[in-house]
Amino acid sequence: MKLYEYQVKELFKNAQIAIPKSQRITAVEQASEAFASIGFPCVIKSQVLSGGRGKAGLIQFVKDEKKGLEEVVRLFSLPQKISSLLIEEAIDIAHEVYASFTIDPISGTALSIVSATGGVDIETLAIEQPEKILQTKIDMSHGLQPYQASHIAYECGFDIDVAKKFAQLLMKLYRLFVQYDCELLEINPLFITKSNELVAGDGKCSIDDNSMFRHEDISVPLADIENEAERLAMEEGIPFIQFDGDISLMCAGAGLTTTVYDLINYEGGTVANYLEFGGPHYKKAMKAMEICLKVPSKVILIVTFGTIARADVMAQGIVEAITQLKPDRPIITCIRGTNEIEAVEILKKAGLIPLFDTEEAVRLAVTLAKEAKI
Repeated sequence: MKLYEYQVKELFKNAQIAIPKSQRITAVEQASEAFASIGFPCVIKSQVLSGGRGKAGLIQFVKDEKKGLEEVVRLFSLPQKISSLLIEEAIDIAHEVYASFTIDPISGTALSIVSATGGVDIETLAIEQPEKILQTKIDMSHGLQPYQASHIAYECGFDIDVAKKFAQLLMKLYRLFVQYDCELLEINPLFITKSNELVAGDGKCSIDDNSMFRHEDISVPLADIENEAERLAMEEGIPFIQFDGDISLMCAGAGLTTTVYDLINYEGGTVANYLEFGGPHYKKAMKAMEICLKVPSKVILIVTFGTIARADVMAQGIVEAITQLKPDRPIITCIRGTNEIEAVEILKKAGLIPLFDTEEAVRLAVTLAKEAKI
């Protein structure tokens, strides 16, 4: 789950990481009050989850209320349907730094990524001047140690005053990274002011979806939930993406789901939604099917391969979901894995035809979807 800048900065504030004075608005009518509170010059920042906001014209520096109101009206009128803006004080910047924590996929350790040259184009810098990026692996059983934070700070070439403050900031940022089960926690840019203060100019945070039950203080604004299916999936923590095709997918795991998605396209079909029904969600057949039935589609295709996730449990859940929800479209099942024999019997007793070849199941789903269009 990705957080908006204003949400990330609230986490920073609670962790005693300095942020600029700011006020969030959701309508043009709130702008004048925000400007009066923040003062000029200030920055108007669109609250969207995409990167490159500055280059896209979604962040504007303004010096007076007239120009500020013009920009607020323009930003709220864009086709991106921006739901909120952050009115933020302008900071007297001497230098910009990049600082983040993520997970190293190879070692499984936490990874500190820091660049003293800033991070507006951090991806380009990583390719063209990788020596300017400091990467430090952190054993998460011990956590970031003060000596590591100090070493990173001094490697950046900061003077003693800034180095001490930067090391302290890294410790706070790492604690937040662990506390909120982050996949990424980033300050970009981190401002160093002319008075040697450190201020988080922007923040990005991506939280592991499977941990959201531990973070009831984090929520997505209702205005950003596009439909009922997305709302249900979010409440259950089920990975879900809606498209505009014909075949609704209930598959076990991201890899299998993506593979089936590709197979459908190769066969000339289209996907109505991507839903991961497996792993920690393999007992949620009822909710998974309820979500799929909220999506306009011609067919529901269920493909699973369970090892720890038992095939018979998934099959029983699917049958119960069909009995209670009474779907109005064909259901195709290809349930493989642990206790597969029992799963086959459960499906047959319910009047379903269990398939054993994923490509065969895909071809049938595409054929039924095309016939339903006629």
